[in-house]
Formats: sequence, C-alpha cells, structure tokens
Amino acid sequence: MDGQWFRRFGDPEPDALRLICFPHAGGAASAYLPLSRSLRPHVEVRAVQYPGRQDRRLETPVSDIGELAAIVAEKLAADDAETPFAFFGHSMGALIAYETARILQERGARPPRMLFLSARGAPGPTPSPHDVLADDEAILAAVRRLGGTGVELLDDPELAAMVLPALRADYAALAAYSWTPREPLDVPVTVLCGDADPVVTVEEAAGWRTYTRARTEVRVFPGGHFYLDQRLGDVAGTVLRGVRSASAARAGNGARHDCTRVLYVRG
Repeated sequence: MDGQWFRRFGDPEPDALRLICFPHAGGAASAYLPLSRSLRPHVEVRAVQYPGRQDRRLETPVSDIGELAAIVAEKLAADDAETPFAFFGHSMGALIAYETARILQERGARPPRMLFLSARGAPGPTPSPHDVLADDEAILAAVRRLGGTGVELLDDPELAAMVLPALRADYAALAAYSWTPREPLDVPVTVLCGDADPVVTVEEAAGWRTYTRARTEVRVFPGGHFYLDQRLGDVAGTVLRGVRSASAARAGNGARHDCTRVLYVRG
C-alpha cells in the first residue's frame, strides 16, 4: 500500500483482515495506535495519514471530504493485494470512510467487508450546525468541548498554532460537505457512539441504516465523543466480532438484512 497515505502498526497474523482507519478532524494516523494494539495479531490496522499533520505537516491540508475519499479510493483500488479489508472512521473520518466505500462500489472496485462508523450521525443535504464555525476561536472551543486525549495542549498558543492549519481545513471540509441521494451501499454497517456525546444522538447515529442495503447495528457505549479512549477493549471486541461475522456472511453468500439493532454497552 502507498506508504505516504497509510501507516501500518505492528505485525499481524499472515491471514489477518486489514482495517483501514480514518482519523477525526485534526487527528492523525497515530490516533489509531491504541486500537491497533488491542486488535493485534488478528487484525492489521492501516491508518490513513491526511496531508498537513505529523510527518506530512509541511503538505497543504485537503479541505474537501470528497477529494480525500477519492484519493484513498484510488490508492485502495490500485493495491493488487487480495487481503480483505474493512473501514473504521471516527467523527469526520466516518464521512470519509463512507464516501470512500461509496466510490469503490460505484466504480465496481473491491469494497470493504464492513463499515464501522463512529461518533458521527448520518449525513444530510446540509452540514451539521456543529461543523459550521466562524473562526479559529470557535474551532478551538469546539475541539475542547469534544474532549479527547491531549485536548489540554490546545491551551498552549504555540501548540495550538501548529494544529490549527489542519483543523481549519478539516472544519472547512465538514462545513462544505453535503450528501445527495445515491444508491445505498451493499456493505454491513456497525455504528458506534457514546451515550453522552454532545454532538451526536443515538437517533442520529442510527440514521445510517438507510445508507446501506445490508445489516446495520448500533452500539452505544458509556462516554462522550471520544468514548473509545475509555472503552478501547469493548470497541476492539466489537470490531473483531463484526469482521468475523462479515467474513462468515460472505462465505455463506452474504444474505442481506433489513433490520437494525441498537445495543447498549454497560459497565
């Protein structure tokens, strides 16, 4: 796979399924290192590294969801490996994961076995009001509200200045994104969200069920927008069960389902 766009963490089993992970707004590939450790050696994590962050910080960030998805889809379609793969996208990354899967399906390319969409409600014809922000102060305030590991570093003006270019581009991409009616995916979808997420309700998360003809499951975890930081083991278990069930369904000719399950994870 293209080493500029994908980061690999660890050494998986030879027949491990590949999980392509899409970071959140302002996030980088390294955000998925903890999940990779929890999934090894059964799943190989390949995290997308968007331009404008970490080792790509000198590159101009891409401020268009569709453009990012098209690039990733092109890289995946060009990969001649037969390794089965699934997608995991968190927040903004969920939209990019969905759009990438849609592009692959429309082009007749090999699709993901499964789609994991985290901390993002189903898109609509207009952007979410949470994504339309007036200036840098509004962006930083929104990021602080969402929380997450290391958010306190934004209180340092020098560190904030380092991450703001990527954040500006990502929020510009979100503010400009609008969904138009298209053919549903033929890919099973598992939606994950926190029960105390300030920007995504369970009902909004469950709205993804109309974006696929395959089965949809919604898993609700205790926590906020970055619930996965505290529920890493549960999230890893959900991913493992999901990819195994998707592989089994594929072996059994992949019967379609029109049901949606909403499951609350307690404890």
